[in-house]
Amino acid sequence: MEVYHVTEDATTFTCNAYLAIGDRTTLVDAGAMDGVVDEIRAQTDDLEAVVLTHQHGDHVAQLEAVVDAFDPDVYAYADHSARTHELTDGDAVRIGDEEFDVVFTPGHAEDHVSFVSDSSLFSGDVVVHDDGAFDYGSFGRTDMTGQSRERLIESIQDLLERLPDGVEHMYAGHGGVFHGDVRDVVETALERAERREPKYPDE
Repeated sequence: MEVYHVTEDATTFTCNAYLAIGDRTTLVDAGAMDGVVDEIRAQTDDLEAVVLTHQHGDHVAQLEAVVDAFDPDVYAYADHSARTHELTDGDAVRIGDEEFDVVFTPGHAEDHVSFVSDSSLFSGDVVVHDDGAFDYGSFGRTDMTGQSRERLIESIQDLLERLPDGVEHMYAGHGGVFHGDVRDVVETALERAERREPKYPDE
């Protein structure tokens, strides 16, 4: 499966949005970067689906533009005017060439889900490899209204329980793409979260 980081060159704040080319060409999160439609068109003219990890603004600001351009199916846990398919924990969704399990992972956002296959993890903001706060195993912030460190910890534990052995690719909502021992990165993030390490000095 070919995965393109279509917001990689963004100069304004956005999440990482990923285009998975394959049997079902899919965008994971739409991002907030002007021109994301052009970046998608540089790789494909046929976007079949968009799946959302959650609906914070940096993940969905360009969703309407993407829908207008490609008319894809839109999968999301929480209601959205563009949603065509509701996601629930335990669902299966095809991204590119692979079947992914939907894992409900709230804490950073009440509607957060992650997508796990035998080889890859689209983790949104629940776990990231590096994000400027921590290198090699960070986690989503939990210091804003509606967020919960305790629930995030439970979500990371759930993610680990449902993460197959041998997952080698992690595509997170922020920071860099990681290829290697994904389980070790997630376990490191869990350890940090359990130690109640603040992500930011004022948290």
